[in-house]
Amino acid sequence: MRTSYDLDSLSEGSAADEPLRQFDAWFAQAVAMDALEANAMTLATVGPDGRPSTRIVLLKGYDAAGLVFFTNYESRKGRDLAAQPYAALQFFWPSLQRVVRIEGPVAQVSAAESDEYFASRPLGSRLGAWASPQSEVIIDREVLIEAEAEASAHFGEHPPRPTHWGGYRLVPEVWEFWQGRPSRLHDRLRYRLDDGRWVRERLAP
Repeated sequence: MRTSYDLDSLSEGSAADEPLRQFDAWFAQAVAMDALEANAMTLATVGPDGRPSTRIVLLKGYDAAGLVFFTNYESRKGRDLAAQPYAALQFFWPSLQRVVRIEGPVAQVSAAESDEYFASRPLGSRLGAWASPQSEVIIDREVLIEAEAEASAHFGEHPPRPTHWGGYRLVPEVWEFWQGRPSRLHDRLRYRLDDGRWVRERLAP
């Protein structure tokens, strides 16, 4: 189960001076190559008990202010972020032999931003936000089916956003771009904030 990583390289000369521009270029390439769920990313949080937890979430927007994802605020990840508002994200694009890691503080987006995105979701997803007590123990799947039917009967085709559901924005303090290379001598470029400016440095693989 070994793979030879030889598709590309990442040098200081080819990398952007700022991480957002580098991410923009790599993300666009992942989308153009039709990478499966190119916007899927691992979200790592730490709970109040100090135990780490990971799960896959979807990137729904990014700009100079940070990277945005949406979820249930009362889920395990929501409780973790309430206790420790700091997280790490990781993208893995195997077809490009690339990984991107991001770390930074996390805060809820505005209610208006959450409302706007919620309204753009398919009806089933909006009803699902009402039906699922995310991360809680349930007896069986029928609990979800019945809750979805109740939400549909109550709200029809226009369910409002639940107050327990919305967005988070991670504000990057550290980015790392990893490009697979032969002999496991991978390219790793890290960007870190230092007094308001990005410092780029190479890490050993």
